[in-house]
Amino acid sequence: MRRSLRIFPLIASLVAMLATVAQANPDRWKSEWPNTDFSRSSVTDWNEILSGGPPKDGIPALSDPKFRKVTTETRIELREPVITVEIKGQVPRAYPIRYLTWHEIVNDKVGDTPIAVTFCPLCNSGMVFDRRLGGKLRTFGVSGKLRNSDMVMYDAETESWWQQAIGTGIVGAHKGDVLKQLPSWMESWAEFKTRNPQGLVMDEPDWSRAYGRNPYVSYDSSGRPFLYGGEMPPHGIPALMRVVRVGKRAWPMSRLNTEGEVREAGLVISWVAGQASALDADRIGDGKDVGTVRVRDGSGRNVAHDVMFAFAFHAFFPRGKWMLPK
Repeated sequence: MRRSLRIFPLIASLVAMLATVAQANPDRWKSEWPNTDFSRSSVTDWNEILSGGPPKDGIPALSDPKFRKVTTETRIELREPVITVEIKGQVPRAYPIRYLTWHEIVNDKVGDTPIAVTFCPLCNSGMVFDRRLGGKLRTFGVSGKLRNSDMVMYDAETESWWQQAIGTGIVGAHKGDVLKQLPSWMESWAEFKTRNPQGLVMDEPDWSRAYGRNPYVSYDSSGRPFLYGGEMPPHGIPALMRVVRVGKRAWPMSRLNTEGEVREAGLVISWVAGQASALDADRIGDGKDVGTVRVRDGSGRNVAHDVMFAFAFHAFFPRGKWMLPK
């Protein structure tokens, strides 16, 4: 299953409008979501929630994936992006975007830490969460719904809905609960394996998918986001420009491309070339160079962050601070 983006902007607008009229009604969802408590919700306007195309689990999340040694992996191209998870005392792991593009969530466990590795292609948001909440373990899936073009996740235990870009429960028993985000980052496969020759990489899932191909060709060169009717970013920042979000602050990628390194707000944010966009060319490894971002504190420790599109930051953090060039 995939969301088709190869349509004209006018048609996309009509699709969004019709999806809103047809889908923005909790009563229509109760047959598909009988265990979701729709009376508990932080969503003030149900019209914000649209169908992304695939139904519940139409994009199948993964659980307990297999891994292989870095030295045995030959299918991933050097510039392809991976999400890196490095937990103290554990072997570093790479989760290739070539798989996450088609599955969006991986439920895994690293040592004693149960994690959810998530990637929303429409927002370019790649985040890792601790799956424990109040001492209880949660297993996440893809609802098939979008809000502000961002994936709405759900947990299998309560069927509460979660907003991926902010890691927060928005509908159901977990309304208002916040998942702990763990430090992780997106880098090229070459960077990961050079730094971690003894590391592990997630093996190819046993699903019939076009792994390594991008179903969202040229998306990050578009003028407008898909299935999004909110405000565009301020300061003339393009909607599909990547920004580095830490908390409620966002650094535009255009600034990092120019400066290379930014030291402010107690952070050291660096950028180097070499990573392909997963949302550009038909083959991910052929994508334009968007570079790798690392975020550390003053002591050199990795800091939890996200590299998302500017429109998504503005949608979820309308009062957020834009860290523009001085």
